Amino acid sequence: MNIQEYFARISYKKPHKDADLQTLTVIFQHHIQAIPFENLSMHCGETITLDLQSTYDKIVRKKRGGWCLESNHLLFWALQELGYDICILGGNSYKPAERAYTAEINHILLKVVIEGNSYIVDAGFGGAYQAWQPLMLVSGKDQPQIPGIFRFMEDNGTWYFEKVKRKHYIPEQCVPFTDTPELGNIRKIYSFTLEPRCINDFQELNTYLQVSPDNILQKKSICSLQTTKGLYALVGWTFTEVKYNYMEDVDLVQITTLTDEEVEKTLKDKFNIVLENKLVP
Repeated sequence: MNIQEYFARISYKKPHKDADLQTLTVIFQHHIQAIPFENLSMHCGETITLDLQSTYDKIVRKKRGGWCLESNHLLFWALQELGYDICILGGNSYKPAERAYTAEINHILLKVVIEGNSYIVDAGFGGAYQAWQPLMLVSGKDQPQIPGIFRFMEDNGTWYFEKVKRKHYIPEQCVPFTDTPELGNIRKIYSFTLEPRCINDFQELNTYLQVSPDNILQKKSICSLQTTKGLYALVGWTFTEVKYNYMEDVDLVQITTLTDEEVEKTLKDKFNIVLENKLVP
């Protein structure tokens, strides 16, 4: 495993002498714009192994993406190599249908301390809830980024991560965007504590997610990638392209339904992914 090979994978060519916030931000942005959030292995009959060498070979050498356990584990390794003060944390995703956070930890995120300030770095949420910059770990402060306004709320040692929703404009629907939910809607994303974890704490979760029929990752093949203007997402046969702030506080959302052949072509053209085994979307 070679940090220069990782840098080549994420197209990062700048100097990295200092383990500072500026360098962290640029590496993070390169990572999320090069490495898709994806669970395609599960839908190709491949097993996802949660060890660093396997993750490195898959993402860096085979130019694949990964889900949170893989993408954040790889980023953790890279930032540790660069001398950052970093630790792994565990999160509980919010399930909107149940209006509750999961009882068990089912997400991995990273905490980086720079000059006494703590930042949350998470390259593994994907889609529209993926932050584009490290977020300062401070309660109640709005942190605007291109994808939207993020914030943390802390209550009795538990931290809650949320995003202010924007309106969507979907041209095909010919529906004025004013009909979408009121601005100011909060989307809860996950909760977490600051208890440090190690990757082995997630081995059981890694196995469970691959065998449990009732989780969203089993039900849907997902691949999403942040772009310079928004994001691409392929869920099953549905390809969505989002442009953030297309108009003031409005995101442009374009949705296309693909054929099997187009799925393969889209993975190559938009996500730079060529699969070894056949995908069953």
